[in-house]
Amino acid sequence: MERNERYAFPIDDALEMILMFDQRGVITCANTAVRTKLGYGPEICGTHISSVFPGEFKPAGEDGIAGIVSDISLHSFMAYRKNLTCFPVEARFIKEEDSDICICMMNDLLEKDFLNKKIEQMEQEIQQASKVKSEFVANVTHELRTPVNGILGNVRELLDLETDERKLRSLNLMERCCEDMHKLINNILDFSKLDAGKFVLDPQKFNLRETLDYIKANHVNRITEKGLEFFMTVSPQIPEFVVGDELRIVQILNNVLSNAQKFTTVGKISMEVLPTAVMDDNVELFFIIVDTGIGIDKADQDKLFKSFSQVDASISRRYGGTGLGLNICKQLVELMGGNIGIESAKNKGTTVSFSIWVQLPEEEKAVMAARELPLPTVRRDDEEEQKAAELKEYGTETNRDELKKNLSKLILCVEMENWEKAEMFMESIRQLTESAPREVSMLVLRLKMAVQKENYEKISVNLDSLRALIESEEN
Repeated sequence: MERNERYAFPIDDALEMILMFDQRGVITCANTAVRTKLGYGPEICGTHISSVFPGEFKPAGEDGIAGIVSDISLHSFMAYRKNLTCFPVEARFIKEEDSDICICMMNDLLEKDFLNKKIEQMEQEIQQASKVKSEFVANVTHELRTPVNGILGNVRELLDLETDERKLRSLNLMERCCEDMHKLINNILDFSKLDAGKFVLDPQKFNLRETLDYIKANHVNRITEKGLEFFMTVSPQIPEFVVGDELRIVQILNNVLSNAQKFTTVGKISMEVLPTAVMDDNVELFFIIVDTGIGIDKADQDKLFKSFSQVDASISRRYGGTGLGLNICKQLVELMGGNIGIESAKNKGTTVSFSIWVQLPEEEKAVMAARELPLPTVRRDDEEEQKAAELKEYGTETNRDELKKNLSKLILCVEMENWEKAEMFMESIRQLTESAPREVSMLVLRLKMAVQKENYEKISVNLDSLRALIESEEN
């Protein structure tokens, strides 16, 4: 009894089931957990271990203990209650040195199995809810296309018939809004498909060089209209024809170039395309897009490729967008076996680079095998970074020159009543004066409000005041 009393306090409070028995198999001590689970009272002491584990131990008086007790590994047994019902347990046996007492520690696997099944059921319910959500989003976005297409079709018909300038401006605005709505719907639809794992690429043979020319033609006017320079360099080693998903490659490039245009006020945007690896009948294409835009702090760059995420709320308010575009690009690039990354610094521009793998048609394999792969050439050097920084720093010579150019373009747009372009140049002026003194910032704000309201008189007054203030600071 002395030995049993030594164990009584610590084992009785244990959550684990613990019992002790001697070398004959007679139970000498059992904690509260054992008595509760097995339905015994104090009478369990004196009972043979075979009454708890009849399948593993022989009845009292027979030799059947030594083999199991000498093995300290975990055993999966069926433990029998007093009422002869049973449940699974995980048990370990320990033999005390210099003693005839064996200790059995066991855990109820019935509760564990029950909890595992509960967790599995909850996971299935979560997956089902996610599937229902994705299907709902896909259906809703698909249905949204019908009314938007109806509005867009009618607006375009009216554009061909209308002659009144004021009504034409309203119709053009409606057309642009419908096109923006289309982009949002397509982004949400693509995201829901990718999220549900239902997105499938459609590889077809196409002329890569013609596709790149199309992308350039699609962006060059909008970029140069902002007063930016646009350069595209396509390596001579690029194959003419490849097999890949042309639509999705165009989608990725359109998104990255649109972002570069959206966030760049002054300077230039450049793009380079080159092959970087050939593996059997596959070629890796590498794309580098460099801009001199607002840039992104290193700490915020990890947000760019996350769903519904932008650097901060002001970005969404000022520039629009859902924060889905780059997340979709990342997933599309990864589906094509590539990677996408970004290098950027605040007010020093951004470099987005990504790679994708495409197949080579038969006629291109021998040609590519004989070509030496080039190295990238489009990169922002220290001089360009310095120039980009000077453009944003109010009061520098570069900043003043660019500000004057944009003010002249704004005046021309106002005179021609091209309010859409006037707002675009107004945004450039706002960015160029972000670090300006309060007096300049307030004038720019009043000028922006006048442009938005198309108030010619107030625009003229604020423009004259702003130009006079800039000239006085220069002198």
